[in-house]
Amino acid sequence: MSDEPGTPDTPAGSTGEAPSGPRPEPLRFFGTSWVHHDDNYVLRRAGVAAGSLAAAAVSCLVLRLAYEGLQLADTGSFVTVLVVAMFAICSALAFRTTWDGFAKRLDPERQASLRGLLAIGFVGSLLAYFFRALTEAPGERLHRAEYQAAVQEHERRATRRTGNPSKKKRKG
Repeated sequence: MSDEPGTPDTPAGSTGEAPSGPRPEPLRFFGTSWVHHDDNYVLRRAGVAAGSLAAAAVSCLVLRLAYEGLQLADTGSFVTVLVVAMFAICSALAFRTTWDGFAKRLDPERQASLRGLLAIGFVGSLLAYFFRALTEAPGERLHRAEYQAAVQEHERRATRRTGNPSKKKRKG
């Protein structure tokens, strides 16, 4: 126990030993289950795929209602074509940006500047989540590569030195 009453020295669920090595970064909806594909990983992937597809379908229904609202307002063909083209282009760009984000870290400044475009093209982002969840957790490949590189670096650093350096024989 620590000096403060009721506060243990170690966090709940730990064995008291300090964790050695890097920790995997949790993914949205998956936590760290992507590392060993445990804790209902396959069910989570199926849920993410089904959820993102359902959300995309509902989103398309809402966009259809908006399109019908434009038709009822009789805004003209130019405005209708402009709105449809805007959603189509923004969805395509959002799909590509989201898909690229699963394979590499994106520039935060660029992401901030694209926030409005990604919000308009939300259907494309949902579809990217659906298609990626069919093969792996969205972002798993990127996180796995970074985690394995961190583990290898930690092992390399931990095994570099052996013995007491002060007892090392000096050349001379």
